[in-house]
Amino acid sequence: MLRVIPSRLIGIRDRALLLVGFAGAFRRSELVALDFEDVRFTTEGLLLTIRRSKTDQVGEGRQVAIPQGRHEETCVVRAPRAWLEASGITTGALFRPINRHGHIAPARLTPHAVALIVKRYAGAIGLERQSFSGHSLRAGFVTSAARAGEPECRIMRTTGHRSIEMVLRYVRNANAFTDNAGLALGL
Repeated sequence: MLRVIPSRLIGIRDRALLLVGFAGAFRRSELVALDFEDVRFTTEGLLLTIRRSKTDQVGEGRQVAIPQGRHEETCVVRAPRAWLEASGITTGALFRPINRHGHIAPARLTPHAVALIVKRYAGAIGLERQSFSGHSLRAGFVTSAARAGEPECRIMRTTGHRSIEMVLRYVRNANAFTDNAGLALGL
């Protein structure tokens, strides 16, 4: 999806949105709630503060650490830095609408807008748009991390899931063929 993102301002925002959403395993509501003040760049990566979420209605908050990327085009630290530089945002909503003339609105993107952005880029690479949503970023992280062999406790540290049962729903699907007793049968 990152390969088809335009180099215009909207593309700079979308690259940051998709990478941060995926690498942070954020719900779309968490992603659009991020403010400039919730972003901290460190020598090791990106530290994001989630002030409240579906499982944190009282607003205790949590921090999500995203390590420095290995590749320039997929680096989750470079993408939001580029967005902030290009947009000039220094306070308030991190991800904002951009009109067809390239003007950035002061309001924040809606959760629905995140879903539309994910669908747009899924369609641009030939995938069925209706099969994707804003949740695809979060689900994709969990699935990819499980396929990479990450233990559930490390996945939960990023996602903020409170029960392992929820994470295992994604993990079981991710490992349906790699963690399968049928492999030992030699058929």
